[in-house]
Amino acid sequence: MGDGYPLIPEDLPAQFRAAMRRLAASVSIVVAQGDEGPVGIAATSITSLTADPPAVLVSVNRTTSLHALLVPTAPLSINLLARDQSDVAAAFGGGLPRERRFSVGSWTEGLNALPSLSGAQANLECVIDAMLAYGTHSIVIARVLRAKVSDKVDPLIYQDGGYL
Repeated sequence: MGDGYPLIPEDLPAQFRAAMRRLAASVSIVVAQGDEGPVGIAATSITSLTADPPAVLVSVNRTTSLHALLVPTAPLSINLLARDQSDVAAAFGGGLPRERRFSVGSWTEGLNALPSLSGAQANLECVIDAMLAYGTHSIVIARVLRAKVSDKVDPLIYQDGGYL
């Protein structure tokens, strides 16, 4: 109890994971530029932060290949997936090796020279403003420089280990 918080019950981590599996979330692909090309991951922990300036929060596990590329002022591409893009989510969620992930889906070059997914619900081109380490993750604040949205609202939703 040295950190001022009560002791965590032994079963709390498992109960917390079970609770979070019940939280439905939209799926996105987050992309940054690596030395050998773009690196992307599937993510469900993205939320709007503010409209002035336009910004989002992204939570990224520090063990991912993407994390080392996330530094202030680095460009970031966020692609909010449509319901028919579960194959893209599976590829970027670990279904394919990093170097083959961009072979799934139709990608074009965006404003920040990062891949932008065609047919996505929305594409956000961002720059990282700040980061905060917390537990196993980093909370990334990304300022949105450009947003492209599709006409149809039909997001890919992830819940309890599957897509809805």
